[in-house]
Amino acid sequence: MILVAESQRPIGVILAGGSGRRIGGGKPTVALLGRPLLRYSLDAMRAALPEVAVITKADAVMPTLDGAMVWIEPDRPTHPLVGVIEALSLAGGRSVLVCPVDYPFVTRELLMRLAQTPFEGRSVVLAACGGVARPLLGCYQPAAVPLLWQAMQRERGLDDVVVALKPVLVEVADELELFDVDTPDDLLQATAMLDQRHRESRLDQPKVKS
Repeated sequence: MILVAESQRPIGVILAGGSGRRIGGGKPTVALLGRPLLRYSLDAMRAALPEVAVITKADAVMPTLDGAMVWIEPDRPTHPLVGVIEALSLAGGRSVLVCPVDYPFVTRELLMRLAQTPFEGRSVVLAACGGVARPLLGCYQPAAVPLLWQAMQRERGLDDVVVALKPVLVEVADELELFDVDTPDDLLQATAMLDQRHRESRLDQPKVKS
């Protein structure tokens, strides 16, 4: 087993700076089966890495974070990459493993795969499904910052950014891990899927004889 020094591990970062307007705002505190939406991705990240931060806007309302750091991103410009760039600036020269706040099915195992995948001379490792990268779920090195800044200033979309970065892709076998909660309908669907998962888990538990 290869032991990685603490200072060489990425810092886990939950991206929670979006407005969430399609779901009514305040994504981190949106209730999913009685728990704040943020807790799902945050718990998976904390299981994968020892140091975790949530990056958000200064005026955002947060649920209890149980010791996770809170980092603040600027209000402007409004671009999905703002949180990634600011996280890299606050990470003290270390890589960051980023995950959106609205991925309730992401697992510790996937996050660890992303954190441990070699960069192969590139600056980014991203999750992908069917060869399509997810630019907000992956590991970024500080060397990616110039390209990210350039893409943001030119208002390039995330798909264009992926092409420019030429990332290492980590294929995700279970597409459910990439399910994101953007709308009330997504929230209802996630609730139903989690409820079904909990029922199946209870059925799988061995019965205790009286």
